[in-house]
Amino acid sequence: MRKRPVPGSGKAGGATRRDPVTQRRERRSPPLLGAEEGMSQAPEARPRSPSVYHERQRLELCAVHALNNVLQEQLFSQEAADEICKRLAPDSRLNPHRSLLGTGNYDVNVIMAALQGLGLAAVWWDRRRPLSQLVLPQVLGLILNLPSPVSLGLLSLPLRRRHWVALRQVDGIYYNLDSKLRAPEALGGEDGVRAFLAAALAQGLCEVLLVVTKEVEEAGCWLHTS
Repeated sequence: MRKRPVPGSGKAGGATRRDPVTQRRERRSPPLLGAEEGMSQAPEARPRSPSVYHERQRLELCAVHALNNVLQEQLFSQEAADEICKRLAPDSRLNPHRSLLGTGNYDVNVIMAALQGLGLAAVWWDRRRPLSQLVLPQVLGLILNLPSPVSLGLLSLPLRRRHWVALRQVDGIYYNLDSKLRAPEALGGEDGVRAFLAAALAQGLCEVLLVVTKEVEEAGCWLHTS
């Protein structure tokens, strides 16, 4: 039986195969991806513990924060996301992949293109499947799209917007890295993250993206079907 690949731990030709994010770190590439000039509007990063990277919300940049939080380092900025938007719709006067106000609010196409640029893939989770079929050890992280209340200062408005949230395992513990949280929220082990996903999916308006390596995507080993 052919062994299923595990992100960052497969071997080929006697050498250890690392996932693309680990390879980028080892090459000590620049900390941000985006325009060649300096990134003047980098997201606010506040690591709440020595081992967990967590960016706090700024403007409507939850997609940028979710990407950096799920990758556990500051790889993307608002400028980088805007560049992706331009590549996705080069001839559009009003870009459909971001807010018309220039404050962010990026759609899923931007997230997918950003991950593809790192050699990773985003796989939609079919909410009709039982979560017991999700093979979490094959998944680098998860990005959820959730309804989120809108506030104006201290005033909560009777409106809801879509919000991107990252979940990631660090040192054996899964964390909710929602950029609207003051600090990472520990969910526990696999049972804890499955319970969190079940509660989110039960709301009916939640979508889940699995962040995996290309190898795992092609093999389909993020899903247990037997």
